[in-house]
Amino acid sequence: MLMLKLFEPITIGAIHAPNRILMAPMTRGRATHAHVPTALMREYYVQRASAGLIITEATGISQQGLGWPSSPGIWSEEQVAAWRPIVSAVHAAGGRIVSQLWHMGRLVHPDFLAGHRPVSASATTAPDWAHTYSGNQLYAESRALEYGEIRSLVSDYRRAAENALAAGFDGVELHAATGYLIDQFLRDGTNKRLDHYGGSIENRLRLLIEVTQALIDTVGADRTGVRLSPNDDSQGCSDSNSAELFARAATELNQLKIAFLELRASRPESTLRPALRQVVPAIRRAFNGTLILNSDYTFESASRTVERGEADAIAFGRAFLANPDLPIRFARNGRLNEPDVSTFYSSGHAGYTDYPALART
Repeated sequence: MLMLKLFEPITIGAIHAPNRILMAPMTRGRATHAHVPTALMREYYVQRASAGLIITEATGISQQGLGWPSSPGIWSEEQVAAWRPIVSAVHAAGGRIVSQLWHMGRLVHPDFLAGHRPVSASATTAPDWAHTYSGNQLYAESRALEYGEIRSLVSDYRRAAENALAAGFDGVELHAATGYLIDQFLRDGTNKRLDHYGGSIENRLRLLIEVTQALIDTVGADRTGVRLSPNDDSQGCSDSNSAELFARAATELNQLKIAFLELRASRPESTLRPALRQVVPAIRRAFNGTLILNSDYTFESASRTVERGEADAIAFGRAFLANPDLPIRFARNGRLNEPDVSTFYSSGHAGYTDYPALART
């Protein structure tokens, strides 16, 4: 019967999820200015422990890579110590949670770097505005990571994965999507390098594969996931042949036997980016692990997608933001709370932990 498979349990590598309604990573800005998680974040994640799996908000692997106000990091002992009670509380509530590891690359404003330039694959400048403690500011031109610096970058990812294990997380997800550092290396619109990390698709995939392998070596392939966004233009990050690039990426990641691949991509019925509608099916054919899709799905469209075998699970973003008990609401056909956009990146409880559960609605 249609709608039932979304509620079936699924094994995602070493993680046994009770349903296929996952919580997508969402930046919320409720950590401290020093990027240390808070008790308020514990309440937020515990409220959403009924998700088949929680993928945390993007979490910085280093100060160099984190340029969003009050977003959490996982590079210091203080941050690890603050994550532990959050993870423990989610587990106590019956949930599962993985840490999404993040380096923003050229999207880090110099304000976060004591005036230094951000790093990227090449010297490029992102469009639009950076969100900083001083308000919105134009992005600055990045500098290309030197060849020797890439080894240190991979070590930063490895250390972050070690810290995630120390904090008790069930695994990690590499954020390689939506125009951030790994994505900047993947796409020829932002990668103009002439060394082993630029030029051909094989070379542009190199950093993605090296970092993924470092995570696998640290936490195990069965606890490692990757997020990609196979679309044409993400925060000014584009490619001349996205279909081939992301199909190749999926093939390479499949060979590494990672636990899951999450895609931020338009649904087949979407009118957005119609030229790329076949990218997701091609990735589905290339990748044998758990495939998770995320793009403003409704209960009905998510159910159809999973029933047809087009994906194994669906990650919900704004729906989970406003409905902490989303799987229960779906099961009971309950009315959904509407998210308050004005509080997405504010501070405090409002629009964060004060959305009512179904029993109290």
